Formats: sequence, C-alpha cells, structure tokens
Amino acid sequence: MPSEKQLVESLELIQNDCNGFIAASLVDLESGMTLAVKSVRSDFDLTAASAYNSELVKQKLKIMQTLGLNGSIEDMLISLSDQIHLIKLVNPSTFLYMAVDKGQSNLAIVRSAVNRHASSLQQ
Repeated sequence: MPSEKQLVESLELIQNDCNGFIAASLVDLESGMTLAVKSVRSDFDLTAASAYNSELVKQKLKIMQTLGLNGSIEDMLISLSDQIHLIKLVNPSTFLYMAVDKGQSNLAIVRSAVNRHASSLQQ
C-alpha cells in the first residue's frame, strides 16, 4: 500500500502532465475522506469537494444497480463553463477527483495524464 507521501508524489506527476491543474485528491469512496491532496489554489476546498463527490459516485452506482447495468464506472466528467472536473475510480473503494482550468487544458490531456498515473494511486 503506498504511503501518503507516495500518493502525493503521484498527484504531483499528474499535475506536471496537465496544464491548468487546479487540484486533485484521492478519496475513500465510503467515507468521503481524502487520502492525499494536491492543490495550487487555496480557495479550492478539496475536503468538501471530495466528500460531495463521494456522494455523487455512490448515487451513480445506485442508479446503475436500479437500471440493472452490469458494467462499472471508469470515470465521470463534469464540464463547467471554466473548469473540467474528472472523477476516476482507481479501485472499487477509491477514486481520484481532479479539477483543471478548461481554457488551459482539455479532456483528452486530463484523461491521458490520469490514466498514465492511476496505477500508482491504487491502495
């Protein structure tokens, strides 16, 4: 299991690969608690964002169960007018939440960076 320092280093690698990086956190799905965080903006509340996004993922899983969908979530995208938010499940109990500036990056770059380093985030 990676240490918190190793997890933060992985988030820094993702940051280095993404122009417009705002913040990223590794989150425990059940509790919504952050396991590692990296932010370049002090006004971006990763603790709150992580907790609320855990509820979003849990609700999507409930919807899939209700609809009888057998697949699994790979990632979820929320596109705001000025930001891209990506949620990537790294295993069944943990996800990466990341925000980037939409004007400085794009979804393909974000997904590529996250996929390149996701295995180092697995607990």
